[in-house]
Amino acid sequence: MMNFEDQVVLITGAGSKMGIGRETARQVSKRGASVVLADIDENGLESAFDEINQYNNGKTMTIKLDVTNKDEVDKSVKQIIERFGEIDILVNNAGTSRPTRILDIPEEEWDLIFNINMKGIFFLTQAVLPYMKEANYGRIVNLSSVSGKRGGGIFGGSHYSASKAAVTGFSKAVAREMAEFGITCNTVAPGLVGGTNITDGLMTTEKETSIKEGIPVGRVGKVEDIAYSIAFLASTGASYITGEELDINGGSHID
Repeated sequence: MMNFEDQVVLITGAGSKMGIGRETARQVSKRGASVVLADIDENGLESAFDEINQYNNGKTMTIKLDVTNKDEVDKSVKQIIERFGEIDILVNNAGTSRPTRILDIPEEEWDLIFNINMKGIFFLTQAVLPYMKEANYGRIVNLSSVSGKRGGGIFGGSHYSASKAAVTGFSKAVAREMAEFGITCNTVAPGLVGGTNITDGLMTTEKETSIKEGIPVGRVGKVEDIAYSIAFLASTGASYITGEELDINGGSHID
């Protein structure tokens, strides 16, 4: 079920060594996938390539990509098709956050958050769907957040929460439209995940202790917790799951 042989996986935001995107690349490459690592950080991409390429016998490609630039997105998708001939799985992982409170958010920061967290997902999804439709197969997994359900509460401001709620609504609509073509679209909604670019440096010992007290399983999340769930939703075994949002938060938020 968790076998990605002969499948091509595109993962955005895969440059960070400790991030969810890189760990997702580890999970699928070790299970046979050809992996395209996309990120705006060229240094991160070099490091990612060196690591992931050893897991899948050289079936790794990197693309420097600003997900907010539609022309870049379209050109990058065409490059991937030229190299591999298909894109079976898209993991929209690229994202950013700011802790700015509502009364202090300037318009430019609002636009930045939405452009990366939501418009980037729209651009990538729209670019890959024609190829998935032609193949009558596809898996799309988008990164939402518990903040999109509970209105922040840890690090992200109202713009972050709103953008992640938008990701969920968008994903459900894509799932409905694309189901007849063998394409599924789901979201994962992580709670607090330690050690990522978004949380690194923002977590004091006191704050982590306080947060842990509100998590029934007694710890913050790890990137492996999220990446394994993404890999499952991207697998052939998840063909009857679409339009779903998978909460991964140790019980800190239960619908």
